[in-house]
Amino acid sequence: MSHRPLSTRGGLLRRAAVAAFGLALLATGVSAAPAAAAPADKTVTTRSFVDNTPAPAGFASWAELFRVQQRMNTAAARIERAARRGPDSGFAGVVADPTTRQLRVYWKGAAPAGLLADARSVVPTRVLPAAYSQRELAVAAARLRAAAGSEVTTVGPRADGAGLLVGTQDGLLGAASLAGVPVTVQTGVAAAPATRWDDSPPWWGGAAWRNATTGGGCSTGFGVFQGGVSRVLSAAHCGNLNNVATDPTGQTIGIVGTRNVGTDTLLLAGSGGGRVFNNTTDAAGAVTSEFSNQVIGALASQVGNFVCTSGAYSGTRCSIQVKARDLCINIRNFGTVCGQVQAESTTRTNAVGQGDSGGPVEIVNGANTTQVYATGTNSAIDDTNTATTCTGYVPTGRVCAWRMYYEDIFSGLAGVGASGVVLG
Repeated sequence: MSHRPLSTRGGLLRRAAVAAFGLALLATGVSAAPAAAAPADKTVTTRSFVDNTPAPAGFASWAELFRVQQRMNTAAARIERAARRGPDSGFAGVVADPTTRQLRVYWKGAAPAGLLADARSVVPTRVLPAAYSQRELAVAAARLRAAAGSEVTTVGPRADGAGLLVGTQDGLLGAASLAGVPVTVQTGVAAAPATRWDDSPPWWGGAAWRNATTGGGCSTGFGVFQGGVSRVLSAAHCGNLNNVATDPTGQTIGIVGTRNVGTDTLLLAGSGGGRVFNNTTDAAGAVTSEFSNQVIGALASQVGNFVCTSGAYSGTRCSIQVKARDLCINIRNFGTVCGQVQAESTTRTNAVGQGDSGGPVEIVNGANTTQVYATGTNSAIDDTNTATTCTGYVPTGRVCAWRMYYEDIFSGLAGVGASGVVLG
């Protein structure tokens, strides 16, 4: 029997073999802890939130960088305002990157000398030629939206005026012909606020996160408490200590602050919330509706239980039955992991897949099916014997399976020194 961890690595999917070989005792006595309410007499104070991190090279402090950036933005705003007033403006865009210490203005044709002089009085400014003006590209973008409809998820002008930047889920053949200008196509793009792929603090379970050091992709787990502070649970094979975790938009979640290879769990030093992303699907497995559910406690999985998984890549998967618990598994190129539960999809469709590592395993509350209990953290799959078609986000080469392994919630919490789950 062969398994693999469920993370993605640098856009490529990494194989790892796993074999179950024994039993281990579980930690006991770990209970769910409610979220602490803010004190009624809370005093509002303010301070810099960037001073504790190093500024980019070439800057003595973040304050210096932001002063340069503000000057650049002031000049850029003046240029944009003036450009909108001109009936035949060749203005294409501006790049205001403070690390270059130079405002880059893109213009089709000759830029007005007076306008540039005004900008240069504020910040060093360089004018570069553009193939298309911003107005021309706006017309092209509207033309493409009208022709392609929902196949285009994002579209807009490139700041350098070279053409359009187009986001699609699966690619768009003939996009340049439809737009009438050159296009740069990004695939696998779906724009939606507050979803698995664009969450915000407090971070919910089942959302996508990226390891900024390795480029690997995983899923967030339940919010948990460590030393009275809420953190985000995930899988240890997703990152090493001090690796920085971000969401897919680049927003920082936090560093890997605690990690235990023996339980395959880690904690991200970001604020964890008491909810989990879930979704419904149609008969083909496509997402029809996305929402979140309240976490009301933690329960250990028993053999014969039915559980659901919530990974950022596969989405919510149910009809999964526990077949064994208290397992130790040996993951090749990673190590021995104990406290594992084996479960299988009773429909032989995918239980989880790569990219779902660290995501929540849930038990639905029978008294109120809009609520869930935390029962585990996604860890590995049997990709040799039980590989099957993936659901959700399916980049080339991604592997899913109907037999899975996950870390028991209590064993996982004990492994990272967490006292309980955050309640919704």
